[in-house]
Amino acid sequence: MATVDASRVKTQTYPTRATAPPRIEAPELPYRPQDPQSYRPGIALIGCGAIAKHHLLAYRAAGYSVIAFCDLDLSRAAARRDEYYPKAAVYDDYRELLRRDDVEVVDISTHPPQRVGLIQEALLARKHVLSQKPFVLDLDVGERLADMADEQQVLLAVNQNGRWAPHFSYIRLAVAAGLLGDVAAAHFSVHWDHSWTKGTPFETIRHLILYDYGIHWFDMLALVMAGHKPERVSASFTRSASQPMNTALFGMAQVEYEQGQASLVFDGFTPNGRWATTAVIGDQGTIYSEGIDDNHQNVRLITPEGTATPKLVGRWFNDGFHGTMGELLHAVEERRQPTNSARNNLASLAICFAAIASAEKGRLMVPGKVRKIPKKAM
Repeated sequence: MATVDASRVKTQTYPTRATAPPRIEAPELPYRPQDPQSYRPGIALIGCGAIAKHHLLAYRAAGYSVIAFCDLDLSRAAARRDEYYPKAAVYDDYRELLRRDDVEVVDISTHPPQRVGLIQEALLARKHVLSQKPFVLDLDVGERLADMADEQQVLLAVNQNGRWAPHFSYIRLAVAAGLLGDVAAAHFSVHWDHSWTKGTPFETIRHLILYDYGIHWFDMLALVMAGHKPERVSASFTRSASQPMNTALFGMAQVEYEQGQASLVFDGFTPNGRWATTAVIGDQGTIYSEGIDDNHQNVRLITPEGTATPKLVGRWFNDGFHGTMGELLHAVEERRQPTNSARNNLASLAICFAAIASAEKGRLMVPGKVRKIPKKAM
C-alpha cells in the first residue's frame, strides 16, 4: 500500500458556522388599530352582505356608532341592524340615508360595479367615505373620485384591511420607520385553500386570486417598496386538475424595479399544510413573517444589533376592519389625509392591474399604463 507524506498534503479549511445574532428587544411600533381621541360620528353602512358582519363586529368592539343600514334587500339590512345595532334605522334607498345630517361617515361595502355611483353620491352629499376593496376597476375613475373628495372637502379612504393585520401592520411600520434602510426586495408566498368560494358569487370572478384576494398583497408591496417605482410586471394564473371549481386558484407575479425586485405566489388550493410567508429585505435590516395562516404569524426583525421577535397580539379579522375605519376617523379629527386614502391606494391597483393584464396577454406590462381591468378578466 502506498504511503502518503502528510507534510505535502495541503490542508483544506472550511468557514466555521457564523455566530447566531444576539436576541434583542423588539422596537415598539403602533401596529394596533388607532382610535380618534374624541371624534365619534354617526356611521352608516351601505351594503349588508356577508363581509358586513366583520365591519360591524369591529365597529361595535371599538365603540363606534352605526346609526343606519341600507341594502336593496330591506330584510337583510334589518337583520344586520337587529344583530349589531338594534337602535339604528334601516333603508332600501341610499338617497334617504344620505339626506340625514347626523350621518357623517358612510361605509360602502357593495361590489365594485355598483360602488362607484354610490361613492360619488355620498361625496356630493358631503359625507366621508370608506370604500370596500378593490377600490375601483379603472384608475382614471379612481383619480376622479379622489379629486371629487378634495373638491367636496371630505375624505375618501379604502378598506385595505390587510394593512392592519398584526404582522403586516408591524412590517409596514418597521419599513416606514427606516428600520430596514433602503428596501430592495419583497417576497410574499401564500399557500391556503380558497375553494371555500365554490358556489358563491366569487367563483365567477376570472381573476379571483390575483384581483379580489391578491389585492391585499399588491397593496402591501406598494407600501414596503414605496421608495421605488415599479417598472415591469409579469404574471400568470392557472388551475389544477384536482381543484373543485373552474376559477383558477393559482397565480403568481414578479415585479421589476430599477433597483429592486419582488415576487408574489398564491397557491389557492392547498388543502393540506397551509403556510404563508413574507420577506422584506433592506440594506440595514430584514424582516420575516411566517405561519400557518394570516391570523397566526411569527415575525422576526434582523438588524446588525441582533434579532428581535415582537410578540404581536390580535388578528386580521377583525382588527383589519377596525384599523381602516379608525384611521379614517382619526384623519377627520386631525384634518389630514388618511394613510389608506383613495389616492394612496391607486399605486397598489396600478401594480395589480398590470399583473392581470400580463397574465391575460402573456407578456411584460408597465404599472400605470394599464388603466382598467378588461371586462372579460372579471
